[in-house]
Amino acid sequence: MDSESLLLSLELASGSGQGLSPDRRASLLTSLLLVKRDYRYNRVLFWGRILGLAADYYIAQGLGEDQLGERKSLYSLNCMEWSLLPPATEEMVTQTSVVKGRFIGDPSHEYEHIEMQRTTEGEKTYEDEVMIQIKEESRLVSVIDQIDKAVAIMPRGALFKTPFGPVHVNRTFEGLTLADSKKLSSYFHFVEPVELKNKSLLEKADLDPSLDFMDSLENDIPKGSWSIQMERGNALVVLRSLLWPGLTFYHAPRTKNHGYIYVGTGEKNIDLPFML
Repeated sequence: MDSESLLLSLELASGSGQGLSPDRRASLLTSLLLVKRDYRYNRVLFWGRILGLAADYYIAQGLGEDQLGERKSLYSLNCMEWSLLPPATEEMVTQTSVVKGRFIGDPSHEYEHIEMQRTTEGEKTYEDEVMIQIKEESRLVSVIDQIDKAVAIMPRGALFKTPFGPVHVNRTFEGLTLADSKKLSSYFHFVEPVELKNKSLLEKADLDPSLDFMDSLENDIPKGSWSIQMERGNALVVLRSLLWPGLTFYHAPRTKNHGYIYVGTGEKNIDLPFML
């Protein structure tokens, strides 16, 4: 959710129980403006909150002029002091995938994981137990990256791609119609496309290159991983992810108001394919 319309966005998402206390809201309103100024971001999004046992991580993201360019993630434990997180790497995601259970709430906390490593000496092969320590900060970076790639979404038309490549906020976007807001095909993943690049020219023939440049939710696997509900007498559409419980997207049809927020434990529902 955009930090400039934070209060309205939190109110629209409040139906999912994603609210914040008044003092946290006040702190975020002030601190996110300072983050935008100090880091010179084009936009700052309040990403959400990852619940920990000892403390919660409040997450914000800074975007440059190109909305699909590299995002900078920051975390705070008190909504006032923000620390910049390093970018996620494939090695980091692989390494932290072995960590299970709740976050502690301490970035310096180290998880211990035992791996079996094979060593060969001549014709003999030995297996040794090796203790690997994984920082919670690395796990935080990895989880944010996975959630972004899987369930960060935008309504069709909220962004537009220029002929020169960069993606900008569409200032003329007036919201989806009520009929379109109920379709998964009206929503796109807010990341660089993967499936779109594999489509044939015939499949792309009916697409508008300035608007349909991201992957649609209707092709998500497994099917049924999104729940769509109309609330407030059809004045608000809410999408909830069943794959990453805690991710809520909201949009008020025929208005510019839209956004998403994650409030959860940072754990993926790996049993979803067996539940559908």
